[in-house]
Amino acid sequence: MTVLTATRDSRSARYRTRSRLAGLGRALGLFCASALMLAYVLGPVCWMVSSSLQSEAEITSVPPHWIPDRRNFLAIVERPAETVTYETRAKADPSSGGYIPSTARNLLPAMGNSLIVAGAVVLLNLLVGIPAAYALAMIRFRGRASSVYLILSTRVVPDIALVVPFFLFIRKLGLLDSLGSLILTYLAITVPFSVFILVSYFEGLPAELDKAARVDGCSRVQALIHVFLPLAVPALVAVVLFTFLASWNEFLLALMFTQTIASQTVPIVVASFASDFTISFSFINAAAVIAVIPPVALALLFERYIVAGLTAGAVKG
Repeated sequence: MTVLTATRDSRSARYRTRSRLAGLGRALGLFCASALMLAYVLGPVCWMVSSSLQSEAEITSVPPHWIPDRRNFLAIVERPAETVTYETRAKADPSSGGYIPSTARNLLPAMGNSLIVAGAVVLLNLLVGIPAAYALAMIRFRGRASSVYLILSTRVVPDIALVVPFFLFIRKLGLLDSLGSLILTYLAITVPFSVFILVSYFEGLPAELDKAARVDGCSRVQALIHVFLPLAVPALVAVVLFTFLASWNEFLLALMFTQTIASQTVPIVVASFASDFTISFSFINAAAVIAVIPPVALALLFERYIVAGLTAGAVKG
């Protein structure tokens, strides 16, 4: 009996040891895979930040240059007015470390334009999308399902195919080279997807909530404001992030409809840093570091709602 007990204890100890080793191996493998993925994702970001604090010559120097230099950021903030010409090309060579694009002074005004456009698009998306999504999700009428898919089908058409119709429409309204042209065209691009996200989320909520609110004397607007909107915060955050990023990063339409700094946005100004004469990757990366601050700040602000919002409507009971 004692021998059997000792044998069982020995097998149990070996099993526990193997289980611990297996668990340790899985944890180590997961850690290595996570570290590799993190390095793959954050590597370009780290290089962007590092090179933004160096001159062009320092980026390619051997050994690497590790002392940060703020000259790129100071050039953006101080907004130099000198223009790069054939006469000044030699001293503006990036390898000399003194190159500053002539459009550097336009970056901060362009960020202001981008914030105005993105903020207006976000606000108008919510004002248009929330009532439309509530009506499509809660009010039963003929053609309701086809209406949802018809709205979403407008995003099947690529943006490049809409440039000419948009241009003719904006010119007819007299809005060329204005922020209004960007706001109108961005609304046409973002509203369908915003409505689709909100419809999916509203349909995932119990229909009895709407009925109970109506029985208690609420109008449709009151039921939307007091019952559904507090429950739809994750979906609203998803809409805000989607519309803000789409407006902030859009390049093609902004290139077509804007000509002066009065209406140009960040992507257009950053693209202009590649001049006819030369290009400085360190300066472009410095501008990129500044340009990513608002989207990252917005994502961190609504971090707790992002996953819930992006999976809104994915599972329905």
